[in-house]
Amino acid sequence: MNDFATRLTEAERLQASPNVRPRDAATLILLDSKGKKPRVLMGRRHPKLKFLPGVYVFPGGRLEKSDKAMPVYGCLDPDSERRLMAHVQRPSLGRARGLAAAAIREMYEETGLLVGTKECGAPESPGDDWRAFEERGVFPDLSALTFVARAITPPRRPRRFDTRFFIADATAVCDEVKGLVGEESELIDLAWLTFAETEKQELPTITRVVLEELAARIDAGFGPRLPVPSYAMVRGRFVRTLLD
Repeated sequence: MNDFATRLTEAERLQASPNVRPRDAATLILLDSKGKKPRVLMGRRHPKLKFLPGVYVFPGGRLEKSDKAMPVYGCLDPDSERRLMAHVQRPSLGRARGLAAAAIREMYEETGLLVGTKECGAPESPGDDWRAFEERGVFPDLSALTFVARAITPPRRPRRFDTRFFIADATAVCDEVKGLVGEESELIDLAWLTFAETEKQELPTITRVVLEELAARIDAGFGPRLPVPSYAMVRGRFVRTLLD
């Protein structure tokens, strides 16, 4: 996992774009642990997309203003909240919780799966991004998520993100909207893959690294005190640090 820089593809090494500040983003990994081997949900991106065409990824995207305003059920665990506020400018609980909400929203937008609860009535949506949750009577459940990794896109890439990776058990999905995955969508298909099966797929390097980190975390018991890895380029070289 520490040889991240040597594993980048030629396209991932390209540094020809103007430098821009990375945008806050969030990704949600769904884990199905019912079988003999745990499986994760991955989606294959449309082959005609300009950014990461045809590769398998976790659902995710950038933080939106509405994510901080959306009513939620439950809170992140204290360790996740603390680590989300570490090594960032102007840290706040609102930003940390907004990132977790963004991961849930992006999961819905790209897969149709709603992570949350229907036990509290219908939330009032702050905008169109969250309308489906209001219509389906689903409060997004932040307590179902755990912060497990962070990665910042290196400078001079076409798109730069400061991405926080969250994980939730598949049982946290309480509803599904059909028809959001297909030939006309960002993700053309979904697959539940074991960790061994992901090794055979075409993945972005950071996705593969996060999978390795996650597998090690599961093997170590997935305890809340386990540190969270963070990847970034520092003075021209990739550095892996741990958020304790």
